[in-house]
Amino acid sequence: MVDRVLTLNNRGHNSNCVREASQLIKDNGFSLGLQMMTGLYGSSEEDDVYTAKEFIKLHPDTVRIYPTVVLDNTELGRLFSKGIYQTQTLTQAVDLCAELITMFEDVNISVIRVGLHSSDTMQSKILSGAFHPAFRELCEGKIYLNKITEEINHKKIQQGNIIILVTPLAVSKATGQRKINLTTLKNMGYNAKIIADPNLLQGQIIIQEG
Repeated sequence: MVDRVLTLNNRGHNSNCVREASQLIKDNGFSLGLQMMTGLYGSSEEDDVYTAKEFIKLHPDTVRIYPTVVLDNTELGRLFSKGIYQTQTLTQAVDLCAELITMFEDVNISVIRVGLHSSDTMQSKILSGAFHPAFRELCEGKIYLNKITEEINHKKIQQGNIIILVTPLAVSKATGQRKINLTTLKNMGYNAKIIADPNLLQGQIIIQEG
């Protein structure tokens, strides 16, 4: 909720409006859901992380995260076409949104949507931006890759063969879309095998050498 960014993008409100509206919603017994966009014109990754921190202070029940996608015949489209506005790459948006999802989930705020819903009509109008039909899947894979690399660094695990234990529901996330996490780890010098362990909790990982 950076007021400068809201003004640049003609959002029609400021951060205080969000705070006041959120309080009214909670005071009247309604469930509070907040929505944020990343990579807007004039914004930075630091601005987006700041917005997430401000959202957390409001204690919403749910959050939606939408990386900016530029469509034809829009003001952002005009700025993009003139070279005034440059969108995030898909990789940049995935890295950032993986961080934001983790921030919210660490304080038990449910992230119920990440990325735009795919439709043929919308896709035909896209000029630029971090759109992917399985965007959340990419983010969840990145979250697990971050967990794995953090554990490797923390335990100073040597390069070579490793076994990564995760809960059965997280095998595909730990593997990454199209096995990208296994490929990344291999490039780091680790031949990784993902194994389901029903005794582990969601988000928990154990790494064994050999």
